[in-house]
Amino acid sequence: MYRKMAIVVFLVTGLSIASFTPFYSSYTQHTAASPREERIQNIVLDQVMSFQNYIKDTFLVEVGKDHPDSQKIRQVFLKSRLLYKKFEWAAEYFAADLAERLNGPPVQEIENADLLDPSLARAIDPMGLQVIEESVYPQFDTSGKNKLVVGVTNLVTNTGYLVSYFTDHPLADWRILDAAKLEVFRIIALGISGFDAQHSGNSINECAESLNSLQDVLRFYLNKNSTPLLQDLSAAISYLHDNADFDSFDRAVFITRFANKISAKIARLERDLHGPGIKYNRMLRQEARTLFDSGAFNVNAFTPGPEYHVTDAKVVLGEKLFYDASLSGTGTRSCASCHNPRLAFTDGLAKERDLHDTSRLILRNVPTLLDAALQSNYFYDMRALTLEDQVKDVIANQHEMDGSMEAIIKYVSADTSYHTLFVNAFPRKNKEITANEVANALASYVRSLVKLNSRFDEYMRGKENALSVQELKGFNLFMGKAKCATCHFAPLFNGITPPKYVMSETEVLGVPVSQKDSTIDPDMGYYGVIEIDSYKYAFKVPTIRNVDKTAPYMHNGVYRTLEQVMDFYNNGGGAGLGINLPNQTLSKENLHLTEKEKEDIIAFMRSLDSK
Repeated sequence: MYRKMAIVVFLVTGLSIASFTPFYSSYTQHTAASPREERIQNIVLDQVMSFQNYIKDTFLVEVGKDHPDSQKIRQVFLKSRLLYKKFEWAAEYFAADLAERLNGPPVQEIENADLLDPSLARAIDPMGLQVIEESVYPQFDTSGKNKLVVGVTNLVTNTGYLVSYFTDHPLADWRILDAAKLEVFRIIALGISGFDAQHSGNSINECAESLNSLQDVLRFYLNKNSTPLLQDLSAAISYLHDNADFDSFDRAVFITRFANKISAKIARLERDLHGPGIKYNRMLRQEARTLFDSGAFNVNAFTPGPEYHVTDAKVVLGEKLFYDASLSGTGTRSCASCHNPRLAFTDGLAKERDLHDTSRLILRNVPTLLDAALQSNYFYDMRALTLEDQVKDVIANQHEMDGSMEAIIKYVSADTSYHTLFVNAFPRKNKEITANEVANALASYVRSLVKLNSRFDEYMRGKENALSVQELKGFNLFMGKAKCATCHFAPLFNGITPPKYVMSETEVLGVPVSQKDSTIDPDMGYYGVIEIDSYKYAFKVPTIRNVDKTAPYMHNGVYRTLEQVMDFYNNGGGAGLGINLPNQTLSKENLHLTEKEKEDIIAFMRSLDSK
């Protein structure tokens, strides 16, 4: 459902949010690489240099000709992408910043050191293969030749940095296997959805190239007892080559028959690998065998620090606070007033009423709290980095709860039952209750609402009859032709980017003010936080899990049914309504989905309801 992705990177000092930074270690860095590690490092280095040489000696030559051949340029571009896919697994894992320069999404990226000071936000122009793809597809416009030459030249330069990296940095065995498994996850969540090959349509062949490269690397770790992994890889590669048509490719079959088996066997190699390793603080647990394992995702990944992690005692306390209207300034509204468990923790309204003036509405639609812990930013405008920040914001907001932490602390401190619950949840010498404890208890309850137990999850875990034929067709459309999964990434189906799950994304859709008035809703969204023009009308990508229970939809609740939402996307978002929005990131082109196809996609989305 997208043309370009709006990726947001937060470099946050002092927050122990999910990252690839180790939070504890039983590992001392290798002083010397093993022969196996050296051989793999040399393979990667050779692949990077082959890519650079091809870009320099062939691609740059073609685009530099006085009369470039459009067809030849596209052929060279496709070959370049295949060469990149050979070392993608290593570049994305070991040198993600450099990989971003080679194949990053084609929109400005925002780096923000501190959301409290928007003036620190800066926009970084995109570069790399995805940007180049937009220049050569569907037809190369010779008026953009100079821009294309610059783009290809940047590829040569940035690949040089990658050559330096892999020349100087040894690759440890445990990280190689971790990177290989994440590449399988990347193929599932991004590769077969066409995330980075929107225009060329060659993503299925590119996935085969990625697996080919993994096969060459993983051979170094196999013995006679682990040959089934090579067989699974060969079978998966054959399946990809034999079914390379993007629209008809059966993603459900590929994932369940091939990809899940491959990642599980790599995980077994990781487990059996003798030697040191580092435990990363990341949302997708390192020990996950597949993307769909029960418990694969860490609800504590985006807490402010280890002392904020969920405990049973905090959840019990948080649940009591959640249903207590005394937390509001009027004593009439609790968290549950707007987040009703029977409505998947939403309220069923386009917008909730103002706490003090029922003739007025609050700014935005109430989102679900189910699975809210599995994302890196909160509110539609992304302004809160943690659930604790969100809790404090909502309590203080005069239109929502109009409460104060001082009054809440006074109230709970005077209540014997609350006092006991706080002591159990936060054992300490100082018995005074703090605002951070109140916020952490409520946030812990929200973190307990992660429920990845839908029929879809059961299917991906091996229960073949969990989904109907129609739902499977809908899943394949969702992941393919309809482009839904290029924003709502499987298996969480929200906007936090796999497989590292560190960055949350926004999109500019062009949502109208109402169904009768096809002018853009005036809410500026994320732009109001960072004040970067390309993010005007940008909003966080929400989860579509439990979407059947969370109507109405969009940040302003403009659409009451999933059918209306599907029509909006199918017709090109705001552009399809005649809204002139130059920075719209959703594809402005009609998806040409039939009524039956839209019904199938909706049926699939309904299979994502939690039990």
